[in-house]
Amino acid sequence: MSGSTPISLTSVSFGRRLKDRSVQALVYVAFALAVIPLVSVLWMVLSKGLGRFDLAFFTHSQNGIGPRDAGGGAYHAIIGTVEQVALTSLIAVPIGILTAVYLVEYGQNSRLARTISFFVDVMTGIPSIVAGLFVLAFWLLLLGFSFSGLAGSLSLAILMLPTVVRAAEEMLKLVPNDLREASYALGIPRWRTVCFVVLPTAMTGMITGVMLAVARVMGETAPLLLLVFTTDLINTNPLQGPQMALPVFIWGQAAQPNDTAIARAWTGALTLILIIMLLNLAARLIAWARRPVAH
Repeated sequence: MSGSTPISLTSVSFGRRLKDRSVQALVYVAFALAVIPLVSVLWMVLSKGLGRFDLAFFTHSQNGIGPRDAGGGAYHAIIGTVEQVALTSLIAVPIGILTAVYLVEYGQNSRLARTISFFVDVMTGIPSIVAGLFVLAFWLLLLGFSFSGLAGSLSLAILMLPTVVRAAEEMLKLVPNDLREASYALGIPRWRTVCFVVLPTAMTGMITGVMLAVARVMGETAPLLLLVFTTDLINTNPLQGPQMALPVFIWGQAAQPNDTAIARAWTGALTLILIIMLLNLAARLIAWARRPVAH
């Protein structure tokens, strides 16, 4: 066409490449900014925590060990954390998954489903100290139970529940409707479809969500100080008596004004990170072993 300005394909291609490279550079910069704090924290925990990372730390408690005394360990705290988190998972995971199943498979925008979703969103933002105060008022003061690992697990379950619900809900929504319709076409009832088709398909993502919830509550300290209390003795019964936990152990040792106790606190932090990593690795292996296999 006469009088029109010709468009250079080379300039258009160069402009697109320039924008693509610019956005790619911004993504790399953002990734580096996100990784730098994580790497620095891990490096500091490793460098300061390896000093007491010995057999005695994992086989001895603090019973009879003063703040300035060498030796001692976190065996009692490790036992307490494992038992408390196990109880928390036994309480929160079944309730959370069943709630997500109702919201996705049965509720379908009903008034009850909208109400449950609203309260789940509210629970997501509850501070940990509020959950601890609620269990303290209800479980300890009103019902008369004593300090125990179970009381701490109840407060952790309140914090863990909304994360499990939302993670399981999103994974169930990702299951293709074609699988459900194919199951219904074969005359299989809804509950069997949910149990043997929908849940196995979403299991990998749900396990990942549960592990994120476990990692979220495993480092909580405030509810445990209120409900579990502290002890230097080994208490393997989470249903009775005060019981130590790793976050409380770290808090107590870090508050001591001497290098010996602070070294134990750093090793406790390293131990807590390793336990979370091992749980995530075990969850990944379970999810890989139980993944659906196409025939």
